[in-house]
Order: sequence, then structure tokens, then C-alpha cells
Amino acid sequence: MKTSSIVSTVFLISIAAMPAMAFAKDVHEPSPAFVAKQFALWNAALKTGDAEKVAALYCESGGVLIPTLSNSIRSNRREIADYFEHFLQLKPVGQIDKAYIRVLGANTAVNSGLYTFHIVKDGKPEDVHARYTFVYQKQHGKWCIMEQHSSAMPETEPMPQH
Repeated sequence: MKTSSIVSTVFLISIAAMPAMAFAKDVHEPSPAFVAKQFALWNAALKTGDAEKVAALYCESGGVLIPTLSNSIRSNRREIADYFEHFLQLKPVGQIDKAYIRVLGANTAVNSGLYTFHIVKDGKPEDVHARYTFVYQKQHGKWCIMEQHSSAMPETEPMPQH
């Protein structure tokens, strides 16, 4: 009877520890390379020309876009998609010029720096140099853009090199 009591106790302790073990698997912080890949996914969504695909990368609750080419802040997916409906007409392709990636924990990371958008405006290619900040958050097991702030460079001097 004593052996079955010990086995039962060990079994109960094992069952009780399972949620903690499952949680431990989710606490791994994303690598800087993983965070950098989030920009590549966003840039690939831009290339589709589909504003809804781009907007779907922003967090459903709390996603904010402070865009490069508009004075209006977008704070929900409908507004974000509306911005991209117009922006995507310029056929933008982004290129990171300088990145500063910080991992703030298992569920939050920041990528900020300088980027260039190659666009087509009035039928002519043009480059827009800008500063950016992407705040990524893991929600419901999926990474999304919690906040993006992008602003055109105020100075007209060339972009700094890597």
C-alpha cells in the first residue's frame, strides 16, 4: 500500500508540474535574427499589393501605425488597411539601412533604425529615407506589430552607411 501511495504522489506531482513545464517552453526570447525576419515578412506583404495582408500583421488589439506619408495615426486594423490602400499604390519596397534590435522579453521585441523605401511616384522612381520603430508583441502564440512609427528624414544629407 505504501508503494502505491508513493506512485500516486509522484504521478500527482508530475501532473501538477506539466503547466509549469509547458510555460517554460514558451519563455524563450526571440533571437535578433527572428526579430529582423519580422521586417522581411512585413516587406513581403507590401510587395503583394494587398492592404489587408499588410494590416493583418498588426496586433488585432492595440496595434498602432504612425505612418511615414500621413499625419493621421491609425489605431485599428481597418484604419491601418486604409493607409496601406493608398501607400501600396506607390509600389513600395523597403530596405533596412541600419537596425537596432532589442529583445525585451519572451513576448516583446523592438526593431528601430533607418530604412529606405523605393517607391514609384507619378511614374518616376523615388527613394524615401526614413527612421522607423517596430514594436513586436507575441499575442495568442503569434507575433504581431504592436506599434510602428515611421518618419521621413528631416535632413537632406545622404544616409549614413553601415
